[in-house]
Amino acid sequence: MKRLFFFTAAFFFVASVFANDDPCDPNSYVGSDSERIARALDAASKSGGLVRIPPRVPDEVADRTFWLLDSAILLPANTTLLLENCVLKLSDSCRDNFIRSANCGAGIEKVEPIENVHIVGLGSATLVGADHPRATGDGGKTLGERTYGTDAGKEGESQKGDWRNIGVLLANVRNFSIENISIVNAHAWSISLEKSSFGAVRNIRFDSVEQRTIDGERVKVLNVDGLDLRKGCHDITIENISGTTGDDVLALTAIGADDKKGGVLESTEVSDFSLEDELDIHDVLIRNVVGYAAGGHQIVRLLNASGIKIYSVTIDGVIDSSPEGVVDRAAIRIGDANPAWGGVAPLGDTRGIIIANVQSRSREAVLVAGSLVDSVVSNVVNYHPDVKGVRFESGEENVKNVRIESFVNVGFER
Repeated sequence: MKRLFFFTAAFFFVASVFANDDPCDPNSYVGSDSERIARALDAASKSGGLVRIPPRVPDEVADRTFWLLDSAILLPANTTLLLENCVLKLSDSCRDNFIRSANCGAGIEKVEPIENVHIVGLGSATLVGADHPRATGDGGKTLGERTYGTDAGKEGESQKGDWRNIGVLLANVRNFSIENISIVNAHAWSISLEKSSFGAVRNIRFDSVEQRTIDGERVKVLNVDGLDLRKGCHDITIENISGTTGDDVLALTAIGADDKKGGVLESTEVSDFSLEDELDIHDVLIRNVVGYAAGGHQIVRLLNASGIKIYSVTIDGVIDSSPEGVVDRAAIRIGDANPAWGGVAPLGDTRGIIIANVQSRSREAVLVAGSLVDSVVSNVVNYHPDVKGVRFESGEENVKNVRIESFVNVGFER
């Protein structure tokens, strides 16, 4: 037995030595955590593109097991990032994403397309926001006035939120996946996809709210969406999304059709856009969304304007899990009449939307606040008996050929 114990112990000692010598493991390097991860990514780019981030090994610098990021992890084409039972946390000095496709960033006016970018959590993989975020919210929010940020009032620092507040940001990426990760205390949208296609986002858990306690004070962190698909996204599967967000849990937003350079800090979008680009959002499959917006917003939102279309979208399985005291605006909301976003989209711009298997505790189960044609709503259970199941807020003149089947209003119970 002693020989067997000695052999087993020696085996694990040798295995651990070799593991620490893995050039694609950031534990193999010295420097800041961000520098170590960047070196592992550089090594991976020369050996097949696979980089693994296990828990941080405590050392003479810090005895923590989580990774502390001072800047975004940048993923080039043909890269797979494996997050193995690890925690990545933004430092208080970081005003950047957790993870971003390497083709975009500050000053990159033209975001070139890249392919094959994959982020995969193994076991428990968690991304955690900073204890004291330098900035929060989107590009329309001023720090210190409407949303929290320690950069508020600091000379030389942008006083608006921007795309750097997004957790995971992929721009102009074809063939991608984001799987099995949790995102806690996001600084704005947890995940945003721009002009990306032929991909999947699955098994994602959100844990963020609008009202947060920092140093004993209640502060507001705005625009804490879960997953957003922006202009030009198509052929994407989204499934098994759960948890709590401050703002919309899942949003498809195709607004703002102006020409725009990429990499500017005055925007929540990092990509360049041209009116000649394919800007529509289409061919999106959404399955199994279980969650709620703690700020009372929407669970799933579709919003398009300015001539940009949303079409061929299937939403199958939405469960409103809001607790007592929280009532969202709508389980599913389509369109908007807000003139700031271009008003109600013309008939035909939002079409081919299939909504099925919804359980709602929100003020509205399905709210059509814009236009909708050639669509189906079926198998909806609404726990507010005095509220219409499908409400056409913008008027039935903005609705054509929409079929509603199997709708049940029941008493509000938990």
